[in-house]
Amino acid sequence: MEILDWRTMNPAQRAAALSRPSAALQTRTLTQAQAIIDAVRAGGDAALVRFAREFDGVELSQLRVGPAEFAAARAQLESAQFAALERAIANVEAFHRAGLPGAISMEVQPGVRCERLIRPLNAVGLYVPAGSAPLAATVYMLAVPARIAGCARRVLCTPPQHDGLAGAAVLVAAELCGIEQVFKIGGAQAIAALAYGTESVPKVAKIFGPGNAWVTAAKQLVAADPAGAALDMPAGPSEVLVIADDSARPEFVAADLLAQAEHDPRSQALLVTPSTALAQRVAAEVTAQMPGLSRLSILQESMRASRILIVSDLQQALEVSEAYAPEHLIIETRAPRALLESVTSAGSVFLGSWSPEPIGDYCSGTNHVLPTYGYAHAYSGLSVVDFTRRMTVQELQPQGLRDLGPTASTLAGLEGLDAHAAAVDIRLGFLAAQGAA
Repeated sequence: MEILDWRTMNPAQRAAALSRPSAALQTRTLTQAQAIIDAVRAGGDAALVRFAREFDGVELSQLRVGPAEFAAARAQLESAQFAALERAIANVEAFHRAGLPGAISMEVQPGVRCERLIRPLNAVGLYVPAGSAPLAATVYMLAVPARIAGCARRVLCTPPQHDGLAGAAVLVAAELCGIEQVFKIGGAQAIAALAYGTESVPKVAKIFGPGNAWVTAAKQLVAADPAGAALDMPAGPSEVLVIADDSARPEFVAADLLAQAEHDPRSQALLVTPSTALAQRVAAEVTAQMPGLSRLSILQESMRASRILIVSDLQQALEVSEAYAPEHLIIETRAPRALLESVTSAGSVFLGSWSPEPIGDYCSGTNHVLPTYGYAHAYSGLSVVDFTRRMTVQELQPQGLRDLGPTASTLAGLEGLDAHAAAVDIRLGFLAAQGAA
């Protein structure tokens, strides 16, 4: 890994040091995604079968996973794997249930009642990639909060494998989460099917889940179409930033960096430390650990955009992290919780030497669908709230309108909206006439 001295860099050099690999969608990708969307809208299931043949190399007799395929998937998993999925799902359930948003009903002043009601999204689409690494954990990270929110229809799409079947772990996880509608559809065509519906795939209101450039492009395109479906959040390649002092174990830090860098050639891993000695030892550890990892080709690419930054102290390390706004922030220092109060821009934070990031990816209970590419400045990780709509209600009694109505009428006049004012004033006049009578 390249080691850079943040202390001696000018603003332009610092900006370059924190630059991410390009994740901008190329015009060609957007054009291709739009063509796939248009084909699915026109051809329905037939287009989905054709794309499965063209892109996945499989001939599908049916798109939806049936009971026999679910049963076969269960038979493929070992008892320990099944138990691991159950335990992870239980933790995600416990944490996300605690975050269920509550209704509000209050009288803001006499005769004026305001409420906030929580309503689940009626139909949601869950996209689970299955490219170089089938993401079974993504199933329950999406499905559990959707279930807690009370979404009546939860539709899952995942690409078929070379044998024409969905990934066994993906199906078992879906079944454990109570998802019955699973379709073997991948890529932009899956997003199109969920957004607009086909003969087999029901239309949904919002689509969740990560994916490649074509999936991301398709999600953006259908979200911009009033007839399409909303998307969960902007997404880019996975990333991690580690803040560490000289108490950190270099082999732990190196492993943390590599764990995120193996996701994608455009993933990025940063170490920010005031210890030159630690920086050098971590760089050596990365070099030592990489050859033994199975995704070496991906790591060789992603580590080119990864680097170590030497700073003056931990306060400056926090400033670097806040500027970067990482998806994952790991704090491996003597007193990690002491730094937490100063963290405002991160998707998920991992405190101390014994909190490796994969625990959050799989089973701690927090969600691993997080804002990347700097979006943590403004976006939060996925939660139950994302699967709901918040609807406000107001109810005024005559007493409340008499008191508050003139305020609304005055403000409407300030904006030059006389019809707004009239809707209030007509009622006030009626109440005044009643009082006079």
